Amino acid sequence: MLNNKLKDYNIILASASPRRHAFLKDMHLDFEIRLKPVDEIFPKHLKREEITDFLAKLKAEPFAKDLNDNDILITSDTIVWLEDKALGKPKDEAHAFKMIKSLSHKTHEVVTSICISFNGQQLLENTVTKVTFKPLTDEEIWYYIKHFKPLDKAGAYGIQEWIGAIGITSIEGAYNNVVGLPTHLLYKTLNSIAVGS
Repeated sequence: MLNNKLKDYNIILASASPRRHAFLKDMHLDFEIRLKPVDEIFPKHLKREEITDFLAKLKAEPFAKDLNDNDILITSDTIVWLEDKALGKPKDEAHAFKMIKSLSHKTHEVVTSICISFNGQQLLENTVTKVTFKPLTDEEIWYYIKHFKPLDKAGAYGIQEWIGAIGITSIEGAYNNVVGLPTHLLYKTLNSIAVGS
């Protein structure tokens, strides 16, 4: 449905994440993947969605001169926010253990921003989902890390994996946001572009 409305546009997803690729396919969108390296460094004073807003826009900058009038570029960033601190992707297994241990028996927030660049404009949206873990044992955490290798995930876990099935006791907000992309926001924003064109 939305794909037909956007048939005159070329949708570009600037993400290597297989989860984000799968979501766009699930939304029945035709798209291409383009990747450009970006140093994901943000000013230390930023908090929560200020960080993801900044990084989502930063990821769009290398494409600015390459976009045609009919291109729609999607960039996105996700962090886990716990006790006034951002958790990104772990450096190694020991770091992943420390991260997951810090999430055990607590509620944290998963914050994602989407930046959509098109025709000289940018639309920025963000959302927050609250996730609560049960008390996790060291054995459970190491089992997850060894079997699921979560080093490519913010906060060192994937809600759709074993750790989510056994460890998460409640979620408040969009599930897909925690997996890696708030698809409801992406749909709303792309639809607004289609309607306005």
